[in-house]
Amino acid sequence: MTDLFSPFDLSGLLLPNRIFMPPLTRSRGPQDAATEQVALYYAQRATAGLIISEGSPISIEGQGYFYNPGIFTPEQVAGWRLVTDSVHSVGGRMFIQLWHVGRISHTSIQANGAEPVSSTDRMAEGSMAFGRDEHGQIGFVPASRPRALATEEIGRVVADFVQAARNAMEAGFDGVELHAANGYLFDQFLNPLINDRSDRYGAATMEGRLRFTLEVVEAVGKAIGPSKVGIRLTPYGVIGSVPLFEDAEKTYLALGKALGERRIAYFHVMDQTGFFNTPVGQKPTSDLIKELLIKWRSVAPNTAILLDGGLTKARANELITNGVIDLAGFGQAFIANPDLVARLRNDWPLNPADRATYYTGGSKGYVDYPPYRSEAQSAGTRRSVSLTLGSDGATSLAIGVSGHASWRGSQT
Repeated sequence: MTDLFSPFDLSGLLLPNRIFMPPLTRSRGPQDAATEQVALYYAQRATAGLIISEGSPISIEGQGYFYNPGIFTPEQVAGWRLVTDSVHSVGGRMFIQLWHVGRISHTSIQANGAEPVSSTDRMAEGSMAFGRDEHGQIGFVPASRPRALATEEIGRVVADFVQAARNAMEAGFDGVELHAANGYLFDQFLNPLINDRSDRYGAATMEGRLRFTLEVVEAVGKAIGPSKVGIRLTPYGVIGSVPLFEDAEKTYLALGKALGERRIAYFHVMDQTGFFNTPVGQKPTSDLIKELLIKWRSVAPNTAILLDGGLTKARANELITNGVIDLAGFGQAFIANPDLVARLRNDWPLNPADRATYYTGGSKGYVDYPPYRSEAQSAGTRRSVSLTLGSDGATSLAIGVSGHASWRGSQT
């Protein structure tokens, strides 16, 4: 029987299990670049069938949070290379999530205090960026009013995604995921209640509302190969000041069909059930999403389906066994449980996550969560992961158990 622990072939990338670590913003890049600590964090979790990195901005314009490792400078590429070398050295597989936040940014984050850009000039009321307040303190601040991208500027944004994808290949990633969810730039074009454009990217027609997303997918697929491209979507989502719209199913079914024709590796859907109350008379969001995923199977049969958001082990196994999804993601559980795959396999209890440390910087609540230890284990026995940077620039990752021989791998 196919379940969470069955292998999976993701467009030629062989995964040992069907558990994936979804993107999780942690704000641990003090110079907007990944560090040795970031490499350690991901290497600790490399038993996941697939890791998808935290959102990585493709440009200053696309950034909405300070301290998020980007993928648009040589220093950032080098930082991410440290991460991928570490993950690969312990047998892991990793995609990077390419991120443009659009209007969910702040002038303090943008170059020279510029306005954020979007499909529209309307604010994302209620959404927050991670920038500087009027006193210069870094923290969550209301998103600034954006300006609408001129038609002739959109090609530049597409080119930024292409360059970021090429940079990701240079940094050693196995593929890229386009962040088209949670109210960020792609959503701002896909949603007709946000996209008020009157040009060819306007949402008045289905072709117009899908155009930007498909142009990016095609361009990135041409640059690095469509089998290395995935996309994250939130049908029926409301995070990021996204209003629900009537023909959401029609829109996402059309998008799924078009993406399937472009032979991308996967759809990654986040179920936002629990973020809002289901209107009276409407099906729960999780039911609507399941129905959409089943329809995607018929229009894009060769595209893998990944799902995260509120899943339990039992629910994930049910969806995988019944062929609704291929991989299941567990976000907060991976934050607090670097050995999550083993815990799920053995039904071991989970560490609780310390939400107060999600965005604070430093190692606390980041790389210090302990692996599971049974009462039968010796008090002096502990699994450890350590990362060192040699004087020659080589990274060395050691994983072992105290009292036993350690395995050590070196990457240059």
